[in-house]
Amino acid sequence: MSHPLIIAFDGPAASGKGTLASVIAADYGLPFLDTGLLYRAAGYLADVEGIDPAQAAARITPELLADEALRGRVAGERASQVAALPAVRAALKQFQIDFAYQPSGAVLDGRDIGTVIAPDATVKLFVTATPEIRANRRWKQLVKSNPGLTFEDVLSDIRIRDERDSSRSSAPLEKAGDALLLDTSDLGIEAAIAAARSLVKDRCGDI
Repeated sequence: MSHPLIIAFDGPAASGKGTLASVIAADYGLPFLDTGLLYRAAGYLADVEGIDPAQAAARITPELLADEALRGRVAGERASQVAALPAVRAALKQFQIDFAYQPSGAVLDGRDIGTVIAPDATVKLFVTATPEIRANRRWKQLVKSNPGLTFEDVLSDIRIRDERDSSRSSAPLEKAGDALLLDTSDLGIEAAIAAARSLVKDRCGDI
């Protein structure tokens, strides 16, 4: 193999790619990076400290990535906004490339892993589901801490983020030509994990 084992998971918000990527990383004993957290952190830090998002992107620390504030709906919406800024993407690009190509290999999930960050990744999966299915999953997660949140609110957020992520000028969300498509619309979590494992095994062989 000419480079480390790199497994790329791309797809829209709430498609399940993060869960699947973390499971595959554990299966193969590889470091895992949820790149969405980088953009959430950049937006969060920019707002908290009143600085430019690109400046914030250059100051992200592992401790900040562990902050539970990055997991909420507001941080997710802000992430989609700052991810559309070329300066922010440029500031975070090398961090992601270095993570992907470390000697041990890695698993990354995001929007442009297979197209921009690691275009020669060993395996590329594009994980998707219908907007309604994704919104329902996200709503079930968020309503526990925000009882007033409606499904319609979350669906609107999902549609806005999809449009923003797909239409941005810098590294838009799109399926790499050689990526394997995994539609989780009709799959429960265990079935989705089994499908992802099968697709990765077909490309990588046994663990």
